[in-house]
Amino acid sequence: MKFIHTADWHLGKLVHGLYMTEDQRFMLAQFMELVEKEKPDAVIIAGDLYDRSIPPTDAVNLLDEVLYFINVELNTPILAISGNHDSAERLSFGSSWYQKNRFYLNGKIENSFIPISFSGVNFYLVPYCEPVVVRKLLADDTILNHHDAMKAIIGKIESNLNVNEPNVFIGHSFVLGGKTTDSERILSVGGSGCVGAELFAPFSYTALGHLHSPDAIHHPTVKYSGSLMKYSFSEANQKKSVSIIEIDEKGNFTQNYQTLMPKRDMRELEGHLEELLDVSYYQQQKVDDYLKITLLDEGAILDPIQKLRQVYPNVLHLERKIENKDRKEKSILQVQKEVQKNELELFASFYEEMTTADFTQEKQEWMTSVINQVLREEGAK
Repeated sequence: MKFIHTADWHLGKLVHGLYMTEDQRFMLAQFMELVEKEKPDAVIIAGDLYDRSIPPTDAVNLLDEVLYFINVELNTPILAISGNHDSAERLSFGSSWYQKNRFYLNGKIENSFIPISFSGVNFYLVPYCEPVVVRKLLADDTILNHHDAMKAIIGKIESNLNVNEPNVFIGHSFVLGGKTTDSERILSVGGSGCVGAELFAPFSYTALGHLHSPDAIHHPTVKYSGSLMKYSFSEANQKKSVSIIEIDEKGNFTQNYQTLMPKRDMRELEGHLEELLDVSYYQQQKVDDYLKITLLDEGAILDPIQKLRQVYPNVLHLERKIENKDRKEKSILQVQKEVQKNELELFASFYEEMTTADFTQEKQEWMTSVINQVLREEGAK
């Protein structure tokens, strides 16, 4: 069978104060044309259809139009899950009757253990879920992080997995070692939001969402489709695409990338103000792209962003290279100063940052005794 893998549409996204709905509509028009042309057996959307739990009306209407065209007008099955940006409850509204037209939308982890099967392939739809919810559902107190939760979910799936047929996992996770960008919301701190790629070994193909680049990881069977379009300047050098997968009865598959072209690209420019405003330079540019501009000029410049916007109307971010250099040097100096502090001074700095209370003499004396005790114990080892 053939299916298209996409994810991270983030409809209703706000970038530097600008709603991206018009640009998303332009990209999704190409996506609908691709589905019509390729005639896949299914379309997979691996989470983050919306950018927030309560999306703006325009985003809701756009999603409705796209899903209706694909599922009803083209009669193409859709397999979708909620991501960490979506409201699983709101997104799942009507899902019980959607299935009558082979539109399978899962936002509930308890519905993840029975596959959706057609064209000889079993699809497991596993929405984003916090570990505490999985711990409660499976009554397993050993589940402490996302890796534990995913391991338990897949373990339960494996108990009824048909190993003689291709099995496809649809999920929304941060696989350990994946490359992140600024537009991805962190799942948890300290690495506890990561899951190991080895967990997905039982599946012929794992269709993931969350990381925004199709090159976020390099794995033979675990794949990210990447986001619909660029949502931060950290993604400026990425090529956005969707994946077209053809899988046989043994689970072997081929993968082809189909690039989608934005109405306005997200790019970075660097140069002196005079150069950037020179006709011979900007005539070679697509001036209506979304731009981050770094100026190389030294000294004061009067209202540079307004001058630039007369030529480049969609300058979203402007910075000075010399200011970045100064900021970096100040940061390095601050780190050096911190290194020179003793244990009590470091704790005092931490205490003042984390609380509004004074670090009194009594507290200093108590902390000094604790530090001295620790140092004595370390010295005795």
